[in-house]
Amino acid sequence: MLKFLVAFCLVIPAGTYAQLVDKVTDPVEWVNPLVGTDSKPSLSNGNTYPAIALPWGMNFWMPQTGKMGDGWGYTYAADKIRGFKQTHQPSPWMNDYGQFSIMPLTGKPRINEEERASWFSHKSEVVKPYYYSVYLADYNLTTEITPTERAARFRFIFPQTDSAYVLIDAFDKGSSIKIIPAENKITGYTTKNSGGVPENFKNYFVIIFDKPFASTATWSGNQVQANNVELTADHVGALVGFKTSKGEQVQARVASSFISPEQAELNLNEIGTADFEAVKQQGKDAWNKELSRVAVEGGTIDQLRTFYSCLYRSLLFPRKFYELDAGGKVMHYSPYNGKVLPGYMFTDTGFWDTFRSLFPFLNLMYPSLNAQMQEGLANAYKEGGWLPEWASPGLRNVMVGSNSASVVADAYLKGARGYDIQALYEALLKNAENEGPLTAVGRAGVKHYNKLGYVPYDVGINENAARTLEYAYDDFTIYQLAKALKRPKKEIELFAKRSQNYRNLYDPVSGLMRGKNQDGTFQSPFNPFKWGDAFTEGNSWHYTWSVFHDVQGLINLMGGKEKFAAKLDSVFILPPVYDESYYRSVIHEIREMQIANMGQYAHGNQPIQHLIYLYNFAGEPWKTQYWVRETMNRMYQPTPDGYCGDEDNGQTSAWYVFSAMGFYPVCPATDQYVLGAPLFRKITLQLENGKQLIINAQNNSAGNRYVQELSLHGKPYSKNWLSHQELMQGATLNFTMSASPNKQRGVKSEDFPYSFSTEKK
Repeated sequence: MLKFLVAFCLVIPAGTYAQLVDKVTDPVEWVNPLVGTDSKPSLSNGNTYPAIALPWGMNFWMPQTGKMGDGWGYTYAADKIRGFKQTHQPSPWMNDYGQFSIMPLTGKPRINEEERASWFSHKSEVVKPYYYSVYLADYNLTTEITPTERAARFRFIFPQTDSAYVLIDAFDKGSSIKIIPAENKITGYTTKNSGGVPENFKNYFVIIFDKPFASTATWSGNQVQANNVELTADHVGALVGFKTSKGEQVQARVASSFISPEQAELNLNEIGTADFEAVKQQGKDAWNKELSRVAVEGGTIDQLRTFYSCLYRSLLFPRKFYELDAGGKVMHYSPYNGKVLPGYMFTDTGFWDTFRSLFPFLNLMYPSLNAQMQEGLANAYKEGGWLPEWASPGLRNVMVGSNSASVVADAYLKGARGYDIQALYEALLKNAENEGPLTAVGRAGVKHYNKLGYVPYDVGINENAARTLEYAYDDFTIYQLAKALKRPKKEIELFAKRSQNYRNLYDPVSGLMRGKNQDGTFQSPFNPFKWGDAFTEGNSWHYTWSVFHDVQGLINLMGGKEKFAAKLDSVFILPPVYDESYYRSVIHEIREMQIANMGQYAHGNQPIQHLIYLYNFAGEPWKTQYWVRETMNRMYQPTPDGYCGDEDNGQTSAWYVFSAMGFYPVCPATDQYVLGAPLFRKITLQLENGKQLIINAQNNSAGNRYVQELSLHGKPYSKNWLSHQELMQGATLNFTMSASPNKQRGVKSEDFPYSFSTEKK
């Protein structure tokens, strides 16, 4: 039962009564982990799974509806469960690693995953971040799970039977299992992965039951070996039996380690002697501690559910990939060189997605945690020679750009300290001058880029225009960091110059970004609606705006702010036509844009998510206010189909969290957030330094989406941006909202957010 106080108020102009929430006392109960799970490869409504986990936990748990090795491990449309899987999967496209599953059974033992799968219903499923329960109809039993960061407690509620079983599946591609009856224990390891791991990679697990085994068996493939207690092969598992009375609870404690079997046993100490209900309460408290740092008031029930579900997703990745040894020392297995080393390590994030708003959110709300993540990045560089751009758990060859530069620079410029920034800066310089061991590591086409100022269209490097635009922004972030580190003037000026390379792709005829050949001619023919090719998971209408650091420069290229704003308008006015020929089929990102009914605006993918905020640079902030609310209203829901594309490790969720607060980090590695309009009547942020940021919009409503006035510290505030440093000192923002736009506020150039061209006039 949701615990909240509700008030009824008249929503204008609808003239109907809507239930508004005055106060949230138990925010985790507003989270729906099933948001986004009604997805499939051809259409993503989030491509999420219900992560039963603690914030940033090393191990997540999930009910497994998909086949072993299927990235779509849980889909809302499924009707059978094959097991309960420890997962480290960041997305279905990246797939999983170090996974194994546990499945209770009754009656005749069934080993094969198809045969053992049980019917279930969402009506008999309870899904919370800290607790999962489901009734398995074929076996007349209930399974419950509650997690810690590296361990979990299971509770199986069996019927009366002399043939109750729990099956352990260590998965294929190399696994081992051992049953120790005298200790009610099972140990083993799995090597199952999807890449990005050293040769010695293993996830060691230990499972201890609270009831002696009535029978034991191991199995390989589909062959059961009764009374055999140890087996190593391609695909092995264990089967332990019990005699149970009606309603009897059989419990198990489970933990795992990437370091060693002994460390897996140590990780069980996270549970210690705590019973199921105590671990469950600890998990609930852990989530409420983090979620309560953003207290929301004065929104509808659905808005609150959506907000806290998005906040939950924003606190999952990058996950902890470190463990604590017997002395409490932080250690990690390196996914870069296979050694066990001291220090922090985090993984399972793609910077192409998450540099935009997820990492800025961490810098705002969790700066000390992000400092640990920066230490982890420094360790990744020292251990593997390169910074990851997509880590899962080690280097993966996915996406474009060297956006680690943004993640590193933004953290340091916003005050993170206590790690080896010199090593990280060295890594950024290495990235900026070299191709890496994988196309997605370092900079593909870097020699062309550094010589010509762009990656050419005709040299066999795909997505070349996207690479150019992202490299230029990344060079800006290095420029910013170089200044802060007092690097040589020549070096600073080099990256300042390279940050302007976006200009080389601007086509004055179409007014859009366009691929360019080695000889300086633009690619031809040119179709601005063509996805892929010169761009990454988008078209020219999406990528033209990827000049985060110099919007004024782009405005100048387009002929002034009126033409720029009109071009922005066109994105929403144009029909959702597309050319999918580069992919030879309609990829899911295209389909999601097509069905959204927002023209060429493709919020379901990252390249364009900042576009709405760019009206602030052209003196038309009311259009930002309109489209921010429109996007939140239409593209996010607290339902299994609640996202409008891939959620992507917190990025799409963090966009909503920021936007609901009323501002957004258009350009990480600057001090500024660009203003939108708050969604709620009040939000209170408990900053890590003990200060509060209070955002008031008392007359906010469905009809009042425009900012009439804004005061900061009680004084009128006309700018279209907020300073990070000022907010971190504690602040009160008072918005006066209205049903009609104020076209006099935020229209002067001195009110516009930062642009490199303004700085460097």
